[in-house]
Amino acid sequence: MGFHNKPNTFVSHVNIKVENLERSLQYYQEIIGLHILEQTSRTAKLTTDGKTNILSLEQPDNVIPKQGRTTGLYHFALLLPEKKDLANFVVHLSKRGVHFGSADHLVSEALYLHDPDGNELEIYIDRDPSEWNWNGEEVTMAVDPLDFDGLLKHHVPDESWKVPEDTCMGHIHLHVSELDKTEEFYVKGLGFDVVNRFGAQALFLATGKYHHHIGVNTWNGVGAPTPPENSVGMESFKLVLPNTDAIKETINNLKKIGASVKEKNGRLVTYDPSGNRIELVV
Repeated sequence: MGFHNKPNTFVSHVNIKVENLERSLQYYQEIIGLHILEQTSRTAKLTTDGKTNILSLEQPDNVIPKQGRTTGLYHFALLLPEKKDLANFVVHLSKRGVHFGSADHLVSEALYLHDPDGNELEIYIDRDPSEWNWNGEEVTMAVDPLDFDGLLKHHVPDESWKVPEDTCMGHIHLHVSELDKTEEFYVKGLGFDVVNRFGAQALFLATGKYHHHIGVNTWNGVGAPTPPENSVGMESFKLVLPNTDAIKETINNLKKIGASVKEKNGRLVTYDPSGNRIELVV
C-alpha cells in the first residue's frame, strides 16, 4: 500500500539484544519463520526474502536479562501482506502450542508474542485504508477482541506456515520517559505527524497518513531510566528517509531542538530524549 516505501519515512529494521543467540535463532526460524542472512558467533541478520535484513540479533558481552520499568522496546511489528497469512500463522502457532495475545485495532488485526528473552513482537495485517476512520488529523484505533472465526475463514488448509517474502517491518513501539520532549523530537526533529493520542500516556506517529510507523508510551512510568547497555532489549532501529537532502534537513532540524547526530562506525546515529538509539539511512 506504499506506506513503507519512499517518499515516506519509515522503520525498516530493528536490532535486538538477546541472552543466547542460538536459542533466539531457533525461535525466530522455527516459530516466526525468518531465515538467516548472515551469522557470526555473536550476531545474526535475519530476512524474509533472502536479500533484505529486517531484524538483527546480537548477544552482548556479559549480557544480563531484560530489565523491567525502563525505556526501550515495547514491541516491534512485522507486517504480513494478506489476511490468509495471518490466518495461516494462527494455525501454525496453535499446532506448535505457542501462547499469544491478540487484538483488533480497527486499522489492523494483530497477534502478540514474546521471544525467549521477553522481547515482544507483533505480527499483523492492515485493513484496507479505505476502512480507516479519520477524525481530522487523527485516526481511530482501539484494542478490541480479534474475530478469530472470521479470520480463520481465510486459512488455506494445504499451506504450511512460511513467512511471505514481502513481509516488512511495519512499525516499532517504544517505552519512553515522558511525552512532551518525545513529541518534539519525533515531530519537529524527524518530521513525523501525530496521528493518534491514546489518552495522556501514548502517542502514535506516522508519515504519509499511515496509522503509525512509531508508537511511544510512558506505561513503564514517567521518568523511567534507560536500561544498561548490556541488557536484553533493543540496540537500535533504522529509519529510512527519502533522500540525502531529507537527511541533511533532518540533521538540521534535530540540532535546532538540541538533539545530537553522530557518525559511529559509518552509521549516522541519533537518540530520542529517552535514549532510544536511531540510525538514519537513505
